[in-house]
Amino acid sequence: MRFLRGLLIRFWFSVQMAGHGILSNPLRSALTVLGVAIGVASVVSLMGIGEGARQAVVEQFKSLGSNVIVITAKDESVEFEPEEAEELVERVQGLKMITPVVHTKGLMRWRRARGNIDLIGVNELFPKIRDHDLLAGHFFTKWHVAQRSPVAVLGYNVGTGLMRGRSPVGQSFTLEGQTYTIIGVLAEKGKGNGEGIDDKILIPYTTAMRIAEKKTAEEIWAKASSPEEADLAVVQMGRIFRRKLGIDQTAPSPAPNQGNPEAPGGVPAEVMMKSGMEAPDKSLPIMSSSEDLITITNLNQLVDEANQANRVMTLLLGGIAAVSLLVGGLGIMNIMLVAVTERTGEIGVRRAIGAKQSDLLIQFLLEALYLSGIGSIAGVASGIWGINIFGQYGFETAVSLQAIEIAVGVALGSGLLFGVYPAISASSVPPVEALRR
Repeated sequence: MRFLRGLLIRFWFSVQMAGHGILSNPLRSALTVLGVAIGVASVVSLMGIGEGARQAVVEQFKSLGSNVIVITAKDESVEFEPEEAEELVERVQGLKMITPVVHTKGLMRWRRARGNIDLIGVNELFPKIRDHDLLAGHFFTKWHVAQRSPVAVLGYNVGTGLMRGRSPVGQSFTLEGQTYTIIGVLAEKGKGNGEGIDDKILIPYTTAMRIAEKKTAEEIWAKASSPEEADLAVVQMGRIFRRKLGIDQTAPSPAPNQGNPEAPGGVPAEVMMKSGMEAPDKSLPIMSSSEDLITITNLNQLVDEANQANRVMTLLLGGIAAVSLLVGGLGIMNIMLVAVTERTGEIGVRRAIGAKQSDLLIQFLLEALYLSGIGSIAGVASGIWGINIFGQYGFETAVSLQAIEIAVGVALGSGLLFGVYPAISASSVPPVEALRR
């Protein structure tokens, strides 16, 4: 017990001496602390900007719904028949629901105001496919779609802007000369999310095709049961559409060979007629697979890729800022070496009155930790303040606890590491030589 008490007393005395050593040279200590603080603030702020950008991009993709697959026609010659979308649910394992999508514009008149607005034609399954709740009213039904009913569901900004915050459900407006009834308002997705759905109007795709004067849809949105099913569905649909376009005539059909054995690829003739797909003519040249006529995108994969890319960017920003921490650590080492030279007499007196080499070692290491610790606290506060400043100017930012932990850990570690050599130098000075100096 007496031995332990003696150790604690010696350690406490070293703590006091370390504090006295820093306070005896306030300007020099302040400059050292400033170097460490700049390094920590750089890491915290830059990694905060990178983390904010990562979260914003991931949130944009997540706002489109989970396990969503988007099939897009890049050429009008290969756009999709609505019946083709419905058949995909039956032909592709793992798909739960699907909707044709028609994008168009229309002249909207609301009371005395008029202007063009973006329209999206979908079926009644849109809210479930895109995981989009309603703020007021209800979504249209399959009967609205079948009868080409003039009904509309408004995006959040459109719905709240018409009557200055009051619900417009039940009101009517004119779209391309026809009166439409507002039956619902979508919940807010936020700026930049959901492909700008807050500023658009949703109508049945059958009605949208009439406005666009077309009989096909340029996109299909599908929802799978799980992420694994989404991956499998992308592969199956890729083979289906490659066969349809004649890019890969050898691709096997998803359906077993039932019916006419001469149907190419084992696809029954009645299935081809029902789906509107024609058997590829063997005499025609096979289309090059490089022709990007249809793209099939798994949004889950886009989320993962965006997340990974932004994490790499954040780490690069943090690595660049970490150079400042290295400079701060070298500053600590430089200051401590100067302190050893200036305080040789003090070291000699302490050794002469009984201070051990370990006491001096602990004292100088504590001084280095004091400097790096105070610099870390100041740097974290400055970094968070900097993040808030960037946020006020429109940058997507986020306070990253991981960045704070890394910055503080590296700062304290560098303070300890770069303080070791000066501490050893101080503790190694012979008492007689120290007193002589």
